[in-house]
Parts: sequence; C-alpha cells; structure tokens
Amino acid sequence: MSIVVTGASGHLGRLVVERLLDRGVDPAGIVATGRSTDKLAELADRGVRTERLDFDDVPETVSWLAAGDVLLLVSGSEVGKRVPQHQAVVDLAARTGVRRIAYTSAPAADDTTLALAPEHAATEGLIRASGLPFTFLRNGWYTENYEPTFAQARETGVVASSAGDGRVASAPRSDFADAAAVVLASEGHDNAVYELSGDVAWSFDELAATFADVLGREVTYQRLTPDEHRALLVSFGLDEDTAAFVVALDQNIADGLLAVTTGDLARLIGRPTEPLAETVRRWL
Repeated sequence: MSIVVTGASGHLGRLVVERLLDRGVDPAGIVATGRSTDKLAELADRGVRTERLDFDDVPETVSWLAAGDVLLLVSGSEVGKRVPQHQAVVDLAARTGVRRIAYTSAPAADDTTLALAPEHAATEGLIRASGLPFTFLRNGWYTENYEPTFAQARETGVVASSAGDGRVASAPRSDFADAAAVVLASEGHDNAVYELSGDVAWSFDELAATFADVLGREVTYQRLTPDEHRALLVSFGLDEDTAAFVVALDQNIADGLLAVTTGDLARLIGRPTEPLAETVRRWL
C-alpha cells in the first residue's frame, strides 16, 4: 500500500509529505504528485516517488495509484475550476479502487454561508457518491494567510480589515499537515469528518497587538466598511472580483464563521496548536 499525495509541489501538500517522513513512513511507500516534477526533486532525493498529475489533464489510469492505496486530494487552488478538477481525481480513485480518499475541505462545508465553501461542499458530495471510504479534513484558516498583512503592518503600522469584531481560530499550515499525516498513516478514520481549527480564536485588535509586539513598533487596527475595504484593495491593484471575494470572506469572519474552536486539530496531532505569536515571530 502506498500513500499518494496530490499537490505536493504546493505549500500544504509538500508539508504533508515531510510530516509523513517525520513520522517514519518509508519514503518508498509515498507518492508525491504535482504538475511539475521538477518542483518535487528534493522529495525524490529523499527516496519519495514523484509523479506528474495535472488536475486539468487527469489520465484514465496511472501506474502509481493502485487498489488499496490511500489518496490525499489536496484541494486545487483555482477558484471556479475546482469541482471538475476534483471530479477527475475522484473518478480516477474510484476506477483504481483506492482504500480511502482524504480531502482537504472547508469549515462546515455542507452547512455554512462561507464564501469559499460551495466548491468544497460539491467535492465532498462527489466523494460520497463515489462509494469510496473517505476522510474529510475541513481545514480552517491558515495563520499564513495573514503574512501579507504582517508585511503591510511592518511598513505602515496599520492592519486594515472589514471583519469588525470577528475572530479567527487559525493555525499554521504545519499543524494541518500534521493532522493529514496522522489520518493518512493510521487507521480508524474511515468516513470521518474533522472540523479543524486552532485552539484560540483571536480578534483583529489582538492580531495588531501581536504584530506590534513582534515588530517592536505601534500597530493599530483600522476598521473599514466593506465598501471602503473593497476600494482599498482595488487601489492596491486587485481586480474587482477578487476584491469582492476578499471582502466577502471578511464579512464571514465578522459573522463568526471562522471563530469556531472544535479541538479536533489538537486531538489529531496530540498537542496544542501553535499560538499566533509563535507563528508570526518566524515571519521576521
């Protein structure tokens, strides 16, 4: 049996492979896939099998996926294209007869107004319809999503958002990768749905205070209306659709959709999730 990871050239997929190796999984039993095998060269040097998989061009059959394998489908990054892309991978997994398929989804994907949830909910539906045993890793917010905000605060002393008093229960990608590695390398996760989030939900006032402490300078939280936020993002060069999407996510935060702390992530990885300040310090 092999553990097959899609998107291994991306941030999360790469970390999952590294965490599997850290857990002592035989590198010969790991298949890391991505659009470009050149980006997987370092993993190949460590003994991991590397293969090309383009979500836009999924073959009918592949030599590196077999019945009994466990497959991690790391959700694609192209918003608006993910459902057909994911469908192709799920169909390949079903034809092959994999032992189980794990999928990196979104919080409460099938019961939320979160702006990015619909494609994840649709993918979960495709996986359920395939009849394959599954594990849904409903990943919450990555703390790294705010690294550009940190850079901006370093330059301007301002954290600008339209999230109001909303809170975010974030954790670093490495914690989510640890959870995925646990699920892939152990049993007992068939048809499980894990709502994964950080242990602490922080506010944007607290985010600004953390930035100030790490940077050693004053940082304030500038509360914007949605219209002000959209106009600011467009002034920075974002197109209207992308700016509207970012603002919609901030409204989801204001509504409390990313503040839920379930404890599932800490239970899976066997330790508390990494605190906000610890992650931010690494950005220096």
